[in-house]
Amino acid sequence: MAGDRHYYIEAFETVDLSSYRQHKSPFAGRYGTDQTIFGLYCGRLYPLKASDEEDPIPNYWKLRNGVMLYDVPEQPLEIVGPDAAGVLEKVLVCKADTLGVGRCRYALACYEDGAIVMDGVVMRLGADRYWYVKANGEFMSWLKAAAIGLDAEVSDPNSQVLQIQGPKSLDVLNAATGGGLSDEFKYFRAGFFDIGGQLLWVSRTGWTGEVGIEVYCNSGPEPTDHDALWDHLFASGEQFGMEFSTSSSMGIRRIEAGILDNGSDIEPDLTPFSAGLGHFVNFDKADFIGRAALETADRSQLLLGLACPTATPETFMSVCFEHAPAGHITIGTWSPTRDEGVGYVRFDRPLPGDEWVGKRVQLQDHDGELHEATVELLPFIDKEKQLPRALWRP
Repeated sequence: MAGDRHYYIEAFETVDLSSYRQHKSPFAGRYGTDQTIFGLYCGRLYPLKASDEEDPIPNYWKLRNGVMLYDVPEQPLEIVGPDAAGVLEKVLVCKADTLGVGRCRYALACYEDGAIVMDGVVMRLGADRYWYVKANGEFMSWLKAAAIGLDAEVSDPNSQVLQIQGPKSLDVLNAATGGGLSDEFKYFRAGFFDIGGQLLWVSRTGWTGEVGIEVYCNSGPEPTDHDALWDHLFASGEQFGMEFSTSSSMGIRRIEAGILDNGSDIEPDLTPFSAGLGHFVNFDKADFIGRAALETADRSQLLLGLACPTATPETFMSVCFEHAPAGHITIGTWSPTRDEGVGYVRFDRPLPGDEWVGKRVQLQDHDGELHEATVELLPFIDKEKQLPRALWRP
């Protein structure tokens, strides 16, 4: 069985890629070596693995029990002006104009046919200033087109994002800001903080399902001194055992947490409903792109979780039901917490009554062998998603 245990990134081949025309992180010099394996996301290079021999499990447990820092490739876009909210109201399926300053909201954008074009987090930094922190894929032109005729400007602030994740992440932020972090800094709140003399936007969000924060460079009044920020964060986190990790440990945890990746897990033809994200669509708001299609869309969920005790679900593996192909795996990993394979299954069709959950299916591995598996709702651990919402106390 041990040979069937793969941890997320291990299932993918690596290829050489020139950094020409790709964004290289300003922090890469602090951790990169000639063995570092980089991925490409939002046109940005980010550290996937320290080397071919990296074991992600020690860092996974440090993430779960302590605190880790990640250099991530997500890309914030800025929307500024009196009509900034109007641009986002036109594009997003959720409300943006009611979002308070210092608040964040998970936000989907759809095509006219209701299929998801982008997912991300919208944040309000000021009365007329928003950031949309987007997933992989082109979205700048989409926002610029929506802004035509409105008094709003869409731009790329060239912000590199650091995620500090784990149960001790808020302790690190408290130390990095000189103490006095308020217990009102709750999940999906954000604000400007003085971090080692640099005023930067920080949100209580992340991509791990644990307590965590994200620090946004070039968000304040002055360009960020990246080296000074890195040094200050690590000096502040030393007492809490904070270390740097590549995304290999984060990737395992995000799958366990049921966090979806646009363009891979959220395939191009999925609507919010078929992706299991229908509760994020707000039909009480004014018209938005895709509204008419979503009002009449099938509400069946086609993207679900799959757990297998004898094999690791991997991308493109087939899933069979009643001896016939029924779907495929978008991503998977061996879960250290559950000690079994977990992944996302995209079904080809709904079942009557939307009854995929709880069904016994077969996972067909790359050698053609069938493994018994069970369909379940995401996430795989912390079903009520309470871990990232934990209150902070000094």
